[in-house]
Amino acid sequence: MHQTPIHALKTSGSGATAPPKRVETLSAQAVIFEGNKKLTMQQVDLVEPGPDDIVVDIDFSGVSTGTERLLWSGEMPPFPGMGYPLVPGYESVGRVVHADGHERLLGRHVFTPGAHCYKAVHGLFGASSSRLVIPASRVTPIDFTDPEHGVLLALAATAYHAINGGTPPDLIVGHGVLGRLLARITIALGAPVPVVWELDPARADSDGYAVIDPDCDGRSNYTSVYDVSGDVSQIDTLVQQCAKGAEIVLAGFYTERPSFAFPPAFMKEMRIRIAAEWQPEDLDSVLAVSYT
Repeated sequence: MHQTPIHALKTSGSGATAPPKRVETLSAQAVIFEGNKKLTMQQVDLVEPGPDDIVVDIDFSGVSTGTERLLWSGEMPPFPGMGYPLVPGYESVGRVVHADGHERLLGRHVFTPGAHCYKAVHGLFGASSSRLVIPASRVTPIDFTDPEHGVLLALAATAYHAINGGTPPDLIVGHGVLGRLLARITIALGAPVPVVWELDPARADSDGYAVIDPDCDGRSNYTSVYDVSGDVSQIDTLVQQCAKGAEIVLAGFYTERPSFAFPPAFMKEMRIRIAAEWQPEDLDSVLAVSYT
């Protein structure tokens, strides 16, 4: 895998004030979605780092089975900034290899929440690349954990963002990575232990909370239900399991138009909330929980 040697970014000579000497265009290997179900690995040119930027060589990247699967299959609804060819990926961890003016970061492993550093391709999230140019203010050092686990920070912040917008869940629908993080963060925050619904027996393992098949749950007084299954067809079922005045939080990503029968929801005075992507303060809060 070829990419520009990082020494091309360093100053030449012994003078501390010598300007950077760039011997060639900064480049990297990146995953490229060229269109529906068309994936390649290509050499891409990167923008030159400015005074507020650092360069990160990526070691680990996460793959979203939600948005990135939809981008791959062509099912992704229209989204601001989307277009092909496109570099996916918004969860990555790497080592800082260039940090003029930000020497405290040099050599450290950092979490990067995507990047927009490509000259000729779209970077809707843009982290699935062997190298990134990114503002130093956007990365988070992760000295406290295994770098491989650092890719989970984006999903952990997404889970925290959903919880922070309302009441912690007493029912979580779906036990994928986001569902697991919702459960663990709920417990870490000192809230009552939630119940989790999951249809796949292979994902029924847990650590300190119950994971059950929804058909085995006779309870009908849940007050805060978080759906991360991506299946909006079951809203009617969730309404039936809820107490009056309960809230259903749509915390996954949905390609189908959400719909539900109005009379049952009306009788229970239901609330439906949508939890979007995490914000920087959510990441700070997750890190605070991690350290405690």
